[in-house]
Amino acid sequence: METIHGAPSYVLKSNEITCAVTQTAGHMAPVTFHLGTIEARPYSLSPWLPMQADAGLPNLLRYLRGDFLCLPFGGQPSGPPHGDPANALWELKTQSARQLCLTQKASDTGALVTKTLSLIDGHHAIYSEHLIEHLTGRWNYGNHPVLDLSSLPEGEARIATSAFKWGSVYPGEFSNAAKGEAGALLPKAEIKNLTNVPRKDGTRADLTRYPARKGFDDLIMLVNEPATAAQPFAWTAVTFPGYVWFSLKNAADFPATLFWISNGGRSGHPWEGRHLGRLGLEEVCSHFSDSVDVCREDRLQAQGIHTTRLFSAGEKVRLPIIQAATVVPPGFGQVQAIIPAGSDFVKIVGENGVSVTVTINWQFLKS
Repeated sequence: METIHGAPSYVLKSNEITCAVTQTAGHMAPVTFHLGTIEARPYSLSPWLPMQADAGLPNLLRYLRGDFLCLPFGGQPSGPPHGDPANALWELKTQSARQLCLTQKASDTGALVTKTLSLIDGHHAIYSEHLIEHLTGRWNYGNHPVLDLSSLPEGEARIATSAFKWGSVYPGEFSNAAKGEAGALLPKAEIKNLTNVPRKDGTRADLTRYPARKGFDDLIMLVNEPATAAQPFAWTAVTFPGYVWFSLKNAADFPATLFWISNGGRSGHPWEGRHLGRLGLEEVCSHFSDSVDVCREDRLQAQGIHTTRLFSAGEKVRLPIIQAATVVPPGFGQVQAIIPAGSDFVKIVGENGVSVTVTINWQFLKS
């Protein structure tokens, strides 16, 4: 174990990836993808160390970095925001050079959660799964990757997702003005096209280009189209200079993607206006970031959208996600498609028609 960015962390290493996971809260970062001449570090580390944040804050905020599991996703009547998996201690079950397995008995939900992160030689990918046991009732949940684009010029990164059937800006005020917070997007605005999203001031925002809208924090939700034989997984992608970071998921497990667009819109502690250029691309079964009680109200039932999942005591639920990176040529631009290219590869198509083929065991996502 190593202390990294102020947190005792487990470390996995391969020729392709170096990956750290905090012992407390199970947050995954930093991660370095070794892409030849590019050392890609797309995940966010908060601009504060755990010991620099007030002790009364939930560990979620003190350790905030990279990717982590939320169960439930958002608030709950008793227990920390985003649940014990995003806040409490994880116990080491097994660790090898290429695999880390941690467990947690969540005191808030009663769930037994097993987190397994695996690396495969020759793959620039992290194969992540959470196995949930002994959980009963209807719960919301999600993976919460947060990327750091703060070093890039405004609008240089290009954001993309697979097809979505419904999209909306958060229906209320996501940023609380009474706490010195500010949001730019028009609450409840319907999203048909990410390049044309209404703002409060009457103008339009292009959410495919980031960083943007400094001084504001916003949240949107996109509900993915269901899987087909030709498109068996859903995806999100960010084109950085020289490489693409991307995430693959089963839309039946994670029906929606949230964009947490965090660019200095929060002035309270520990944010203090310094959480800049961050972008959460969060894969969820939830109603935005609302509490589990709100999600159980099925506010999107009329649209046929599930915001919770029913868990049974004797059931084991496996929630896999793949997060990866690949080099792309100059001018690759926004990702237009990520599709299977045989059983162990995917093809990523850029906006100029150029494509790259990446070694990925995408069938890891199957139930």
